[in-house]
Amino acid sequence: MNTQQVRQAYASVAELYIGLFGTRQQVHADDLAFIGRHLAGRPGTVLDLGCGPGHITDYLRSSGVDATGIDLVPEFVAHARATHPDGRYELGSMDRLAAADRSVVGILAWFSLIHLPPQDLDGVLAEFRRVLAPAATLVTGFFVRDEVDAFDHKVVTAWRWPVDEFSERLTRVGFREVERLQRPAEGPHRPYAAIAATAIVG
Repeated sequence: MNTQQVRQAYASVAELYIGLFGTRQQVHADDLAFIGRHLAGRPGTVLDLGCGPGHITDYLRSSGVDATGIDLVPEFVAHARATHPDGRYELGSMDRLAAADRSVVGILAWFSLIHLPPQDLDGVLAEFRRVLAPAATLVTGFFVRDEVDAFDHKVVTAWRWPVDEFSERLTRVGFREVERLQRPAEGPHRPYAAIAATAIVG
């Protein structure tokens, strides 16, 4: 993944992105319910990786979750800190997490893996697996298609995945799927899916 390219692309449209996607009300209720069902009520730290404007991190914190938002884009982190001053938001990259092995109880990667080329996905998922405690949960959202392909995302090139193949990638690095959510195209939104998976003990 070209981290610098992704950072610069989002920084260039940060104000527009925040306006379009930066509040809890702009997230589908079913998505929030799915996220909360798998990450709320867990004692310990949850990381919201690629937290963007910080609205879902704030949702988790309002549900009693000890959540920290992490993002590559300084503009997003600055907005999140100003808008949600009681939260914790940090600059960082999800391929090199500043967390000890088995130290967090959950990770949310909500459409933050979409810019990873297929050859880079396993390495980032393995990094997630490194920091997650046994039986901890990963929740991830991504765009779907019948085959893996790159497409012209409005910000920077992104990838779509067959849901079963994405789930197999999770299994490969030590996760077990426990639930999935799939949503069809609706208005301007592309078809997408979410998977909740637990870190296999061992």
